[in-house]
Order: sequence, then C-alpha cells, then structure tokens
Amino acid sequence: MRISVIGAGAFGTALANLIARKGHDTRLWARETELVPEINRAHENAMYLPGVALESSLHAVASLDEAVAGAELVLLAVPSHGLRAIATALAPALPPNIPIVTVAKGIENDTLLTMSEVLEDVLPVERHPYIAIVSGPSFAREVAEGQPTSVTVAARWGRIARLVQTAFSNDVFRVYTSFDLVGVQYGGALKNVIAIAAGAAEGLGFGFNARAAIITRGLAEITRAAVHRGANPMTLSGLSGMGDLVLTCTGALSRNRALGQAIGQGKTLEELQRDRLTVAEGVVTAKAARQLADKYDIDMPISRGVHRVLFEGQTPKDAMDELLSRALKSEF
Repeated sequence: MRISVIGAGAFGTALANLIARKGHDTRLWARETELVPEINRAHENAMYLPGVALESSLHAVASLDEAVAGAELVLLAVPSHGLRAIATALAPALPPNIPIVTVAKGIENDTLLTMSEVLEDVLPVERHPYIAIVSGPSFAREVAEGQPTSVTVAARWGRIARLVQTAFSNDVFRVYTSFDLVGVQYGGALKNVIAIAAGAAEGLGFGFNARAAIITRGLAEITRAAVHRGANPMTLSGLSGMGDLVLTCTGALSRNRALGQAIGQGKTLEELQRDRLTVAEGVVTAKAARQLADKYDIDMPISRGVHRVLFEGQTPKDAMDELLSRALKSEF
C-alpha cells in the first residue's frame, strides 16, 4: 500500500517509520527541506527524533504534490494550528476516494472546530466520509523504538476505520476502532491542557495526591465538554480519554507536563517558548478550552485556571488556591 505521511516532526517520523517497517511504500513530507537528504541518506531525523535508525525504504520528499501522488492513504501529522493551511494546500493534489487520516490533537481557536471538522471545512463534501482520526497514549519516541502502544482510530465509515486499523497495526502497535469522532478528539485535545496543570502542581512541589486529583477532576471536565458536544461518555474512559490523559500528565516525555512543571517553578511562557523547537499543544488548546467553557457555559475550572496562568498573569500558586477554595459539592 502506498502511504504518504505529511509532517516530519517526531510523531510523523515515528509513524512513517512504523508504516515503512510493515512493508508499505511510504513517503514522508518534510517542511524543513534540510531533513530530506538526511532522512534519505543517513536514515535519521536528528532534528526531531535523534538517535532513532529509520528504515532504508522510508523516502522523504520536499514537495507536497510529490508526496501524495498515487497515494492510497494520506496521514496528516502536523500540529493542530497548522492543519488548516496544510489541508488547503494539499486539497487539489489528493487522489480521490482514499482515507485522509490526522493525528493532530487540538481544537481550532475561535471556530472551536475539531480537527475532523477543520478537514471537512477545507475538503469537498465527497471526501468527508474518508476522514479518520488516530489518537491515544503514544509518545513518539516509544513508538519509534517499537515499544508496545495502543491507540484508537475514529471514522464515520466502519470500513475506513478498519482499513486504517489494518494498515497501521503490527505486533507492538495495536489499533482499536471507534465511531465517536467527537469523544476521541476532545479527549486527545483537552488532556494537554490538564497536563499543564498537573505539571504546574509538580513544579510547585505538590505530591502524588494532588496529581491524582487533577487527573481525575480533569477527566470530569473533559467528559462534560465532550458530552455537551455529542460524545459518548464511555469514549472518555478509553485510550483516547483516560489513557492519553494519564500518559500526558505523568510521563517523563510529555512536553505539556514539562512546560507546566517549568511554569510551576517560576518560568514564564514567553521564556519557555523562546527556548523550545516545538510548542506544546496544550498552550494553543488552552485558549480554545476557555472559549468552549464560555460559549457553552461548561464547568471547566482546571482549564480556566491554566488559561489564567498562561495568558492572564495569574500565578500557579494562586490558581491552585482558587481551585481548592471552590464551594464544596457532590462528586457526581
């Protein structure tokens, strides 16, 4: 099967390598043109995935048209804030009737569209049933190293979900299917905001009790938001909900947790963004989370607190004190 991966960041490269290892004819588009000869000759992406040996059959390209020519499946592995622009550029060159899969985790600011809805907004209506979302607890480096990983693919058409499931699954990378596009995407997007809060609590010196509370109450507000938008609440107890939330709030490889931890220790967002190659998705999604809470009157106190710390000048300590001093109530 000829598969095109758009985006040579850490996760795009890891997935492209996994797909190539399975024997698919795999092309990887890199925005940074200097990565193309490095991947093709040295079989390494030293910028985003240093130290990982890439399959010699994985072919990198710098042209979007060349990347998708003859493709039987296209995987979009670009950040959520860049998905609209990439999809718009790709639309005229996409072959017809092929799955269009994205692993971007986010909610578009202002429009409050999920990533599948962004694709529907850009692509003609006949392509909409072919859109699929892959999400779940999956650090790029562990995927690249062949560590056991399980994720979920959501699509409107069962045959599209199953096609993606079959194309990506191997003996260590297991893919489950779902029809709940909303639940899978809300879990994947909003967990990044909660992970910033969990990291900030750690940076403040709080212990495991506080982290467990943030994860659990964070899941409650993610579920409230997702269900309000039409999700099945059970989805949020699965891989793309609780699974991804736990990983991102506790894993040492989590960029969102690390950013929150640094902020809890007194760093500013401006300092952290200046020193990093990539932006933690939770920073962008925190704005959308605040907009969601306001527009639909959803109780999302942790997400609101993260927004105040990142963009309104509140200190992490004051945000935590505010959470702990809220009126007492029943858990459910």
